[in-house]
Amino acid sequence: MMKTVSLTLLATTALIGATHAQSRGELVVYTYDSFTSDWGPGPVVEEAFEAVCDCDLTFVGAGDGAALLSRVQLEGARSDADVVLGLDTNLTARATATGLFADKPAGLPTPDLPIAWTDPIFTPFDWGYFAFVHEADLADVPTSLKALGESDLSIIVQDPRSSTPGLGLVMWVDAAYGDEAAAVWAALADNVVTVTPGWSEAYGLFLEGEADMVLSYTTSPAYHLIAEDDPSKSAAAFDEGHYMQVEVAGILKGSDQPDLAAEFIQFMATDGFQGAIPTTNWMYPAFTPAGGLPDGFETLITPETALLLPADEAEARRAAAIETWRAALSQ
Repeated sequence: MMKTVSLTLLATTALIGATHAQSRGELVVYTYDSFTSDWGPGPVVEEAFEAVCDCDLTFVGAGDGAALLSRVQLEGARSDADVVLGLDTNLTARATATGLFADKPAGLPTPDLPIAWTDPIFTPFDWGYFAFVHEADLADVPTSLKALGESDLSIIVQDPRSSTPGLGLVMWVDAAYGDEAAAVWAALADNVVTVTPGWSEAYGLFLEGEADMVLSYTTSPAYHLIAEDDPSKSAAAFDEGHYMQVEVAGILKGSDQPDLAAEFIQFMATDGFQGAIPTTNWMYPAFTPAGGLPDGFETLITPETALLLPADEAEARRAAAIETWRAALSQ
């Protein structure tokens, strides 16, 4: 009898605990696939936020970054998402124009970015520079996008219509070369082995030896160095500079959990979130955690020139830049 009572008491206590843990309901965050992977920030962030939110945090992978916005636009006010995490400044003007996003919470700290941040809707959570990653022993590493196009090296890139890195490369060429962008793409087209929907597929193919270089980030070699004790990957430094990416999150107006959504955005600026970024998302944190950057980040290249189009200008130039890319690769 005592055993039965004890088991019943334990079951009741567990039920109460589970109910309490989710007493404020569920917060749904749409993000890109690599964020939700076992090795991405998702599991770490989920555990840390649920420890303080009295809620259930659910990440939903929705392809790569650019695909996120397309999904939210398609779903509109009916979307199950409360927060969208993984857009960048090449997409924020377009996202704002949808009217689907609410203002960010007040009182957030100032992000630690190479640029001033004044966006009233979106909050940055990390940043980095696009780069072509290669084996460290690759001979005759190109020193510019033009030199890459003139070489015989094979590359893998991502589709700018679905991927933020792919869009970043398109804007990189456009920002660096302007009227010469079509000629640069015409030269690069011969180097492209394949175009993938997102970053994960492209980087996986590179690691399988399918190309000499892959579009990724200056921070990508840190993963191999820190997580795998493997110094065999490098990022090529380009003379024209490197295009910057600032990744952001925003709250949807249609959220049925606006308070929890605001708390999540505020949590993004804390060590519980930012501390996971360098060694899970392999980017620079937007709000420097108390422990700073891990050993190994000091080995990364630092571009002498940072390229970044303002959000409105990026939106104005995006369609034409993508068409220049498409026309070159369709020849």
